[in-house]
Amino acid sequence: MVGERAMKTIYLDCASGISGDMLLGALVDVGVELDAIQAGIDSLGLPSCQLKASEVKRHAFRATKVDVVHEPEHVHRHLHHITDMIDGSRLTESQKELAKRIFTRLGEAEAKVHGTTLEKVHFHEVGAVDSIADIVGAAIGLDLIGADQIVFSHIPTGTGYIEIAHGRCSVPSPATAELLQGVPLAESTVPFELTTPTGAAIVAACATSFGPVPSMSIESIGYGAGSRDLKTQANLLRLILGRPSTSAGSDRIVVMETNVDDVTGENVGYCTQLLLEAGALDVFTTAIQMKKNRPGVQLSVLCREEQMAELERILFVETGTLGIRRWQADRHLLDRESTEVTTPLGAIRGKKVTLPDGTQCFSPEYEDCRRIAEQHQIPLRKVLDVAKANQIG
Repeated sequence: MVGERAMKTIYLDCASGISGDMLLGALVDVGVELDAIQAGIDSLGLPSCQLKASEVKRHAFRATKVDVVHEPEHVHRHLHHITDMIDGSRLTESQKELAKRIFTRLGEAEAKVHGTTLEKVHFHEVGAVDSIADIVGAAIGLDLIGADQIVFSHIPTGTGYIEIAHGRCSVPSPATAELLQGVPLAESTVPFELTTPTGAAIVAACATSFGPVPSMSIESIGYGAGSRDLKTQANLLRLILGRPSTSAGSDRIVVMETNVDDVTGENVGYCTQLLLEAGALDVFTTAIQMKKNRPGVQLSVLCREEQMAELERILFVETGTLGIRRWQADRHLLDRESTEVTTPLGAIRGKKVTLPDGTQCFSPEYEDCRRIAEQHQIPLRKVLDVAKANQIG
């Protein structure tokens, strides 16, 4: 738990993609003070850099557009130039950390696509004053809101071609595609770049999860406008700010299943271990009867959508299955928090769970109980009983 501070959730609806200036506009529109962001930008020492906010219309919807106005410059920066600038600023430590994390993800992507090192990669477009202001401004705004989780919708990239410092390339640009590895993408036929490298870096560095709007109570909504007025849809980034529901929460997961009858128990056990290590929420098996009276195993995996591709790869490689069934499922979750109880046998970690009627119960961690049982040479069930008897009320 985070002290006595009320928890906050940000949901970013990226129906028209995401860029740094779109996020800046949404943050200002939802209530972050532009002067507070400007003060942080001023401390970077950039030449005459001013943020200008204005109300605009995109497909008849109002939104805030933030433009970065600055003197012309012809400077190519490396990552260390930007991190030195951030370290020497008056930003808070958490703002500095977030801004540097975004730039580092961007630098890693640029270095990979250009076949160089993080230290040597040149920041061309993203090293310009406006991109630095966008990223640092976004870091300041997100930090000022202080959200405990930032959930993104699936990300559309757009289609077509763009001109960058290295010539003409298809959308998404190489750096954007690199940054969006593992991120669920949304199909889009809009013939423009919807998600920029700056926007993709923010997604890669800040997202706690992806999917539909999470269980929350909405407090305010902000709209940030992109530069282009699209013909087919509103070029907006919608930021929804709220608080997680205090009752049983809900989220959406993916269920994957496959039936196998020609692998050993060792194979199934090893595959299960790999799936859990790769981030599966749960893995379990069910004994089934398959065709020709063969006993088989149904292997079921619960995961988040962004993990699906890697977990499918493990299933195909380790079981040799020819097909995997998958579907999305909603689930309800009880409120829970990690905690620790003090017992005569020692400290035992676990989870304190709040039931729908408000009562609480304690579920001890097996590994702690096993360790104490072995240490004291007593039955495991006795340790479990002691842990539950000393639970926090």
